[in-house]
Amino acid sequence: MTTPAPLVFLFDVDNTLLDNDRVIEDLRRHLTAAFGAENQNRYWAIFEELRSELGYADYLGALQRYRIENPHDPHFLELAIFLVDYPFANRLFPGALDAIEHFGRWGQTVILSDGDVVFQPRKVERSGLYEAVEGRALIYIHKEQELAEVERCYPAQHYVLLDDKLRILTAVKEFWKERVTTVFPRQGHYATDPRALAEYPAPDVTVERIGELLDFDLRRLLGGAG
Repeated sequence: MTTPAPLVFLFDVDNTLLDNDRVIEDLRRHLTAAFGAENQNRYWAIFEELRSELGYADYLGALQRYRIENPHDPHFLELAIFLVDYPFANRLFPGALDAIEHFGRWGQTVILSDGDVVFQPRKVERSGLYEAVEGRALIYIHKEQELAEVERCYPAQHYVLLDDKLRILTAVKEFWKERVTTVFPRQGHYATDPRALAEYPAPDVTVERIGELLDFDLRRLLGGAG
């Protein structure tokens, strides 16, 4: 049996390390330019339908379904290339890679994300995050339901979870209780949703930007001061 590490840091990707809201804005502009405003709206309607079915964002799957409805549109190749070759490294939040390196002095750093089986791994690799965590990455449909598997892959005495969704932070806190410190970077639209802020309890640590964590030492981080 693997001896648990003293400390493992679990980093979410979208709107925690990477500004996914800006990625979506870029995609909206590209869709409008390629397909027109009406068809761009149809793509996002399909995207939301698919997310409701699958439980995660599937950009390429939505494009495939849109193509079924519009098999003769000549712009699919262009859009597929745009998605696959998107420069995700340009959308990392300031200090994101530095925060991984900073926390890596104290324990293992691991990417813990939700997403599809193709596009999300591509995002992690293209952004430089996969290299930053030395290949330690886990991608699930619902990561908050896979914590036993996370623990099997990266056993630890204590975890630190960084995520922009209070719902996720709350679920993980309920599972691991005092064995986890929850860190909430208030970045992106989920982190500023008034309903979520009212519905879920405060995390252990809150920062406005991921880069602020560079000013934390380990005692301050685990003590919950922020």
